[in-house]
Amino acid sequence: MQFGLNEKSPHLWNNMPNYDFYNSKTDEVEEHFMSFTKLDEFKEQNPHLQQRILGAPMTVGGVGDRVKTDDGFKEVLSNVGKAYPGSTVDKRYNGVGVKESQTRAIIKKHIDLQSKKK
Repeated sequence: MQFGLNEKSPHLWNNMPNYDFYNSKTDEVEEHFMSFTKLDEFKEQNPHLQQRILGAPMTVGGVGDRVKTDDGFKEVLSNVGKAYPGSTVDKRYNGVGVKESQTRAIIKKHIDLQSKKK
């Protein structure tokens, strides 16, 4: 059994991180499961093993296809929208009232008319 675990604790295998070690005696890479607190002790007891990092750990950012945006981040996006009026961020996070929408439409209409005259 692996370091610090026995057959009576199989449920712990799913929660333990795995570590890859290069074995200089066998010239192979071995995988060992143990808690982080036991890692230093394991390295001291096995000087012929050198820890190797073979890849980045897998992380989960959210579950499902619709992850809710944090309120603090919404506030930041709202401030970005205020700095860039009319942008997609402004429209999404600050909303556009009826009056503002009609005002923007009239301004756009006049800009289009002015650009056609030139």
